[in-house]
Parts: sequence; structure tokens; C-alpha cells
Amino acid sequence: MRSHSSSHTPSSATRADWRTVRTLLPYLLEFKGRVVLVIVLLVLAKLTSVAVPLALKEIVDAMGQPKAMLAVPVMLVIGYGLLRLFSTLFGEIRDAVFAKVTQRAIRRVAIKVFAHLHNLSLRFHLERQTGGVSRDIERGTRGISFLLTFLLFNILPTLLEIGLVAAILFVKYNPWFAIITFATLVIYIAFTLFITEWRMVYRRTMNDMDSKANTRAIDSLLNYETVKYFGNEQYEVRRYDEQMGKWEVSAVQNQTSLAALNAGQSTIIAVGITLLMLLAADEVVQGKMTLGDLVLVNVFMLQLYMPLHFLGFVYREIKNALADMERMFTLLNENREVEDKPDALPLKLEAGRLEFRNVIFGYDPERQILSDVSFEIPPGHTVAVVGASGAGKSTLSRLLFRFYDVNGGSIAIDGQDIRAVTQASLRASIGIVPQDTVLFNDSIYYNIAYGRPDATREEVLQAAQSAHIHAFIESLPQGYDTMVGERGLKLSGGEKQRVAIARAILKQPAILIFDEATSALDSKSEKAIQDELRNVARNRTTLVIAHRLSTVVDAQQILVMDKGRIIERGPHRELLMQQGVYAQMWALQQQEEH
Repeated sequence: MRSHSSSHTPSSATRADWRTVRTLLPYLLEFKGRVVLVIVLLVLAKLTSVAVPLALKEIVDAMGQPKAMLAVPVMLVIGYGLLRLFSTLFGEIRDAVFAKVTQRAIRRVAIKVFAHLHNLSLRFHLERQTGGVSRDIERGTRGISFLLTFLLFNILPTLLEIGLVAAILFVKYNPWFAIITFATLVIYIAFTLFITEWRMVYRRTMNDMDSKANTRAIDSLLNYETVKYFGNEQYEVRRYDEQMGKWEVSAVQNQTSLAALNAGQSTIIAVGITLLMLLAADEVVQGKMTLGDLVLVNVFMLQLYMPLHFLGFVYREIKNALADMERMFTLLNENREVEDKPDALPLKLEAGRLEFRNVIFGYDPERQILSDVSFEIPPGHTVAVVGASGAGKSTLSRLLFRFYDVNGGSIAIDGQDIRAVTQASLRASIGIVPQDTVLFNDSIYYNIAYGRPDATREEVLQAAQSAHIHAFIESLPQGYDTMVGERGLKLSGGEKQRVAIARAILKQPAILIFDEATSALDSKSEKAIQDELRNVARNRTTLVIAHRLSTVVDAQQILVMDKGRIIERGPHRELLMQQGVYAQMWALQQQEEH
């Protein structure tokens, strides 16, 4: 992900900003009618607010006449009140009409980013930091809301108002009024933008430090138990404080530079208004202007500076919003590593024959994990893969799910290369009971039903019974509604494993993978679950990845892997007779168990 440092050249930053705004346009055009209505209301609101000082001038002039007829000011005062009301009313209606446009755009973009993140490769997810990514999405969606609201309701109306006021002053009075007003505004805007640009660096650093501190905090809290095991609470607090210290320095610089900005803005406004009042007072004395004109010029000036007073804030926030959105849209530009081919067809399952043909694979070009691995699992058969950890066993299941594509050779199901079929249909036909079962922080029922969310309650209970966990769940006070805690921490290893088995059974896949599925269990539970797995595997093509050999004795074929190669293959009996690596492993494990 690109970091947002001050190394951006202004032109490339501006280009990136325009690109970000363009990305947003299609989402806005979903409600064309509303957008047009909003612009009409915006113009009406500004016309009425510019008319307010004109009405005030008439009132002051009418009151200034000696024998004023009382009826005139009353009508003017009522008109003045109505104009004031409408100038805010149009604004409120405009906000209400536009709300749906903004919120829908936010929703659409957030869904798109969320869906895209799920489509990115496993590699991206292994390298990312969840805390940082969630902050990016949160800040990006907030940025959209801010950008739309302020661009449309602050910048555009203010420009429109400046134009109207300059025209009125130019036409009705001494041109110097328009010149001074305009010059003051230009100096004011230039000063604000210049100082705000300079402040942006502090603001960015502050945001970066905020994200880093947040990532650290989340990481530390997710690993709460580990922190406690090693008594490293103080160490974690120090690490967090280190980031917060850097954040504090940036935050202080951010605050002091804001004070400098506000002081400069006030000085420019004061000078501009003083010059205008001197000029107006002189014209009144000469009889060229009335008292009402003096009031008009003053009110116009103040009315223009009110929205401009926020210009620094708005400009900075819009720049921030653009940076945040760019960061979020950068996530959208992250390329998927594993893409469906344009002409990919759904997998046609017939019998469920699985073949690995001369598969070569490495996560990095320098480090090869699998070398020339070939084997096949006939329909309904069970093949087990054993070997020391790091031999490349679990990589087989990641490749079969197509989390990564092979570097050489191919994997086929029923004769179809898995790279030629859609990922969705491929994954729908494979069920897995992983080594490390991660559950959602929801009920047990939800976690089992996750195998097939549209399954009926009967089917879910049936799956739980098949996995021999139904009785245990029923014995809990809240039964199937029991919450499992974050990542399933409230359940023991064996219970989590059974939930994973029930989930895999419910999916009804043609091909099953047991990835060290009983490694978290004691011998007694393991025996019970072994029988269970045997039942589940019956009539299904099954790949068992195991560390303990006692779990694979029944497999029709056992593959022994070492350093990414298959060094022995055959049924249990045959392998023992060969007196090779498998026989040694078996002897060792038998000794351990006795």
C-alpha cells in the first residue's frame, strides 16, 4: 500500500485527487433527479441570503427618513424575516434531499471494498494488518461523506455568493468597494491554502501514527493470553506509548499551526473591513451613500467571511478526505493474485477423481516447497499424506483450494484443470476440517450452519449428530445459541474440532480434506473422532494430512513426504515391510505412545 508522505509532488497529488473524485462520480449519478434538485435549492438559498443585506439597507434607509410612514418598515421587516428564514430553510431541505445520495454512495463503496478484500489472495491477507485496514475503510467512507457535503454545500455556494456580492458592489457603488472586497478575499484564500498545505504534513503523520498505534493495540489485545504468559504487560504498554508519543508530537504541531492560521485569517479580515468602512464612511459624509449602504457593505463583508472562516478547515478536511479515500480505493486497485479465466466454466463433478500431476510450487521464487509431486485419489478413496512438519503437506490443501496457483504441473478434478474452472464452483465441491479451527464470534448454531447457510435447522442438527457434538451442545444452558467467543476461544480444542467436522458434513462436498484434523485432541477423543471421520469419508474422495500415523492406518494409500517430494508410497502394511522412513516414524510413535 502506498504511504502518504510529503514526497508526493503537488501535480501528482492533484492528479490522484481528481482520480479519486472521478471514481466517486458513478455512485452519485444513481440519483440524478435528487442531485439536480439539490443544485436548484443551493442556488435559491444563496440568492435569498444575498438579498438579506439588501432588505436591511432598505429598512435602515426607511427608518432614517424624518416623517416615516410606519407601514413601509413593517412590510420590509416582515420581508427581511422571511428572507432570513428561507435562506436557512432551503439549506435544510437541500441537506435532507442529499442525505440519501451520500449515504447510498458510502454504502455502495463500502460493500465494493469489503467484497474486493474477500477476493484478494491469501498472500495479501497474510501480510496485511487488520487494524490498519479496518481504519482505512472507516476513514475512507467518512471521507466520502465529508467530501460530498462540503464540496457541494460549502465551497460551491461560497463561490456563487462571492460572485453575486462582487457584481452588486460593482454595479451599485464605487468600483473600489468591489476591488477591496475581491483583493481581501484573494489574499485570504491564498494565505489559508498556503498555511493549510504546510500543516498537512503534521496531520498526515498524526493519522499514520494513529493507525500504527491502533494496529499495535488490536494486535496486543488479540494476543492477550500470550502477553499474560510472558508477563509482558509493561512491555506492550511501552510499545504502545512509543507510538502515542510520536502521535503526541504531531498533534501538538498540528494544534499550534492551527492557531497561527486563525490569527493570520483574522488579521486579513480586520484590515479588509477597516478599509471598506473608511471608504464607506467617507462616501456617507460626502452624501454619495446612505447609512443603509454603509450597513449593506459591512453585512456583505461579514457574510462572505463567515463561510470562508472555515475554508482552512474545509480545505484541509477535503484534502484529508481525498487522501483517506485514495487509500481506500488503493485497496480496490490491489490485484487479485488468483483470477478466474475469462472463459472459466463451473466445475463439472462426476465421480470426484483428484490428480496432482508433477506439481511444482514455492511461495517465493527463492524457496521451493513442492518438487514434482504426483499422485491421484480415485473416487471414494482415501489417501493420506504424512511427513515431518515443513515437508509441504498443508501446502497441498492451499493449492487444491486455489489460494495460490501452481508454478508448474497441474491439479485436476475429474480431468478438469482447476485453473480452468471458476473458483466458486471449485471451492463449493471441497470440504475441509482444518488443523486450526477458527470460529466466528457468534452462536454454535451459526458456526455449524456456516457450512451451508441455507440449510434447514434439521440438517444442521443432523450434521451435529454425525459429528457427535449434538449431546454436548444440548447439555449447555443455552444449547445451540451458546456464543463461542472471539475466534471460538470459549470451546475446547476437541469441541471446536467437532464443530468444524459438523460444518464440513453440512457442506456435503464431493472431496474432503482433513488437515491434521485431530492434532488438537487427546487419544480418547481422537479415537472417537477418527471413527467419525471414517464415516464422513465413506464414498467421498478424501485427502488426509496427518502427523500422527495411527490416524492413517486405514488409508488405501499413504504418501510419505520429505522436503517437498514424495519419497515413499503404498498402504500401511507395505510401507512397514519396506523398512524405510515410514517404518522408522511408525516405530518412534509407537514408543512415544507406550
